[in-house]
Amino acid sequence: MRNINKYLAATVLGAMVALVSCETTELDLTANPNALTPEQANPDFFLSSIQEDFIRQFEGDADFDNNDNWASGGNTTGDGFNEIGMELTRIVNLNGRNYFSAYQGSDLDDEWANAYQGILNDIRQMQPLAEEAGLTRHLGIAQFIEAFLMVTMVDFFGDVPYTEAVLAESAEPNFNPSLDSGSEIYDTMLSLVDQAIANFASEPSADPVVDFYYDNDYDLWTKAANTLKMKIYMQKRLVDGSALAAFDAIVASGNYIQDTSEDLLWEWPAASATQPDTRHPRFGLNYQDAGAGEYMSNWLMELMDTSDDPRLRYYFYRQNNATPGAPGVDPDEETLTCSLNTPPAHYVNGGFTFCSLPNGYWGRDHGDADGIPPDGLLRTTYGVYPVGGLFDDDTFAEISPSSGTGGNGISNLLTAFGVDFMLAERAMVAGNVSGARTALISAVNKSIAKVQAFSTPRLGGADASFAPSDGDVNSYINAITIAFDEADDNGKWDIIGEQYFIAHFGNGVEPYNFYRRTNFPTTLQPNLEPDPDVFIQSMYYPVDAVNNNSNISQKANQQQTVFWDDNGVPPAN
Repeated sequence: MRNINKYLAATVLGAMVALVSCETTELDLTANPNALTPEQANPDFFLSSIQEDFIRQFEGDADFDNNDNWASGGNTTGDGFNEIGMELTRIVNLNGRNYFSAYQGSDLDDEWANAYQGILNDIRQMQPLAEEAGLTRHLGIAQFIEAFLMVTMVDFFGDVPYTEAVLAESAEPNFNPSLDSGSEIYDTMLSLVDQAIANFASEPSADPVVDFYYDNDYDLWTKAANTLKMKIYMQKRLVDGSALAAFDAIVASGNYIQDTSEDLLWEWPAASATQPDTRHPRFGLNYQDAGAGEYMSNWLMELMDTSDDPRLRYYFYRQNNATPGAPGVDPDEETLTCSLNTPPAHYVNGGFTFCSLPNGYWGRDHGDADGIPPDGLLRTTYGVYPVGGLFDDDTFAEISPSSGTGGNGISNLLTAFGVDFMLAERAMVAGNVSGARTALISAVNKSIAKVQAFSTPRLGGADASFAPSDGDVNSYINAITIAFDEADDNGKWDIIGEQYFIAHFGNGVEPYNFYRRTNFPTTLQPNLEPDPDVFIQSMYYPVDAVNNNSNISQKANQQQTVFWDDNGVPPAN
């Protein structure tokens, strides 16, 4: 794990970056009067801005900092691709009884602006400066980020502008860039990653002043680049007959992320709560004076609680020891309306939990769109991992902005445990059950070890005796192994999918992709609405993009599949 002191030292630079980022793009020709011109700008300032905006593409923002690209700030929990993916895959609560109305085009304006007006525009502004100065590793990092960004834009929107979207400074502006096919963008990004790898191996005139991710370790950057290629090949395996062979070739090389110390992640120093807000955004949106701002998922909390998952107390912090309506607990109409309601028939027939969980786990069911009662200081919220909140030691105290480490958390992008899950998927596709079991157990072990290694130094005054023992971990691993061995093929896929979702807590992008690619796990809690429409397979185009670009027409619905989603059946709703 990278040294957090580096990020504390870089806070001043991060504040300076906000004044440097140029906000002029062919998609929206709006000049930022506070920005320096490209001739005045420094490639290091550009690169720092690119790196920060990149992580916010996934995590969003928790304040109204005028120096970033997130206009809605704390008004919504939907900002950032991680949150959207987690909501759709039941990792956190989705506030939408009908899929067709859960997200509107206006909900994605920030992500679109951050991608084009922020990241891609800054890359195009930096590129000639870096090329002229021989800063090839600056270019490599930017190319890696551009590839990761555009692949993820395709994953969420499908076809998007790219070739004509953000052009070099010398080019004529294009006010109506056309859509590129997702498939073509994927292929282009694979080539771009190869260019990044070549630049990582080069001899530059100077390395970046600040590399937030790998501290100028280009062996690690190369491993991350190859891991990104593995991710791309796995995502397109249904539509590209050569994808798995290319995936296997990288595995055979051994030059990819295999150890947790090699993970691509962002550390939030939590040195400031505003301008810039350097706390983990999920901490900032939930550890407030009024209490938590979003609901945890009843499905995920029940799954982890009933299976004695050793990550449970690290992931979730309970502010109350009893949930209204749970066994032996009186219902309460004021704080939990559904505690007085009868479960819907499809929940009863499917054996799904409804409304209230035992042991004080206070969340919401998938699609519960009830109003917000005065329960911010009662409901369960994020714990110490990954957002830098509180470890759950049965204290049941109310949270506050100063709780835990104040948001000194991490955001995972590419991980060793995630690679092992890809290896498990690859083995299952090949009918290699023993290989899938080995990769699955390795993934779970790495996930648990990562959670504990991150959390243990951040327990503060919490009672560490509530942390799981080695015996607890071993029992859990043994239970998964036995269940996997005893399950049929679909059951094995369910176990892989459940563990995939649990391990990726905090990162919704990978579970959302996995769910659409495989349709597993089949054990997810359904939407509260018996007929909520078809599951969302891609997002609406942002309203601003549709209104300002004559080459973008809004989709008829959100059931338009991305190019790699070719399994023929949408995931269960």
